[in-house]
Amino acid sequence: MEERRCPSGCEHTVSVRRDAARKKAASIRDVSANDDRNAFEPFAPPRLTEEESLERAHTFATRAAGRRSVREFSSEPIPLEAVRRCIDAAAQAPSGAHKQPWTFVLVTTPEKKRAIREAAEEEERAFYGGRASDDWLDDLMPFGTGPEKPFLETAPALIAVFAQRTGTGGERHYYVNESVGIATGILLAALNDAGFATLTHTPSPMKFLAEVLERPENERAYLLIPVGYPAANCQVPVLTRKSRASYLIEDAQ
Repeated sequence: MEERRCPSGCEHTVSVRRDAARKKAASIRDVSANDDRNAFEPFAPPRLTEEESLERAHTFATRAAGRRSVREFSSEPIPLEAVRRCIDAAAQAPSGAHKQPWTFVLVTTPEKKRAIREAAEEEERAFYGGRASDDWLDDLMPFGTGPEKPFLETAPALIAVFAQRTGTGGERHYYVNESVGIATGILLAALNDAGFATLTHTPSPMKFLAEVLERPENERAYLLIPVGYPAANCQVPVLTRKSRASYLIEDAQ
């Protein structure tokens, strides 16, 4: 064994330190071997040809371009299992440290939808009655919005998205807004791809959602999404999308 004496005369052997380091490393390996969080598995998704990739990307982009925010819904029932599968897709989103800090509440009962509408309209009347700036109201004018939100009752389903600030036991969550935002984007894309119309409704503040839906303290309302089919006479504003040149910058050779 190699020994070294410290300047003060006390004996500390390098071998002791090495033994301690080895024991600690062995302990970590033992924990890792029995901890699913440290398990890895092969990942080898099927490799598409260039033509297949382009076709899929083109099809998805075309469908995405047809997505519109709808405020005039049919009351016709929708297949709820399809909605659940879209929520399943959203729950596959990446999240900070894989904490998955989201809760999706699927609301379909008339009583809950009415309670949500009444509470939302109360906040919206305050918004349009003075809380919003003149500039904000001017920007909203082309969409014909106002404090009345009948679609919250007419749409056959509402999805209330909640962000979990912490875990149920108080454990820390990371990048909550980013994680829930990504999951919500996947949800909207999946619902659109499944043939449903949606609206991203964000009454402010949204504390009433947690109260109506009896959510725990660690969750805060993030977004409310009516889901259904467009009404027979549904109309949407004429919009112009930004061109690719305005939003895509390429570091081309």
